[in-house]
Amino acid sequence: MLLSRQRRFPRAHRSVPAARRFALDTLAEWGYRGREDDVRICVSELVTNALLHGVPPGRELSLVLVGDGPLVRIEVRDSGGGSPEVRDAAVDDCGGRGLRLVMALADDFGVTPHHPGKSVWAVFKTDHTEVKDGEEGRGGVVEHARAH
Repeated sequence: MLLSRQRRFPRAHRSVPAARRFALDTLAEWGYRGREDDVRICVSELVTNALLHGVPPGRELSLVLVGDGPLVRIEVRDSGGGSPEVRDAAVDDCGGRGLRLVMALADDFGVTPHHPGKSVWAVFKTDHTEVKDGEEGRGGVVEHARAH
């Protein structure tokens, strides 16, 4: 059974921990186990990159989670221009390692261009416990996170 959940987050630093919680809570609800640390780090990196480089002022980013058998896909979409670049950071650089980290932890990684914006995604092979009928929760529901 294909599971999907999406939530939008504001262009704010507090969206990073909120996105991590959303991702980990959703995957636990769906029965995905074994890659929580990898997912946590990759969601942090992709959301941070979107906030720093992709989300225009006044706009939001979207985090999409898809569960398909043993595979989990996380996707961060923004409406900004440009395309993420994997680069080599110098030893004393404070940043520039995020996409390399995502590439090292995920089983697959890529960028899908949109008009406007792009989606940066990562796929993970996981241990998956089938969700019983009637327990799939809110799969497919679009949720919105708003700042309080």
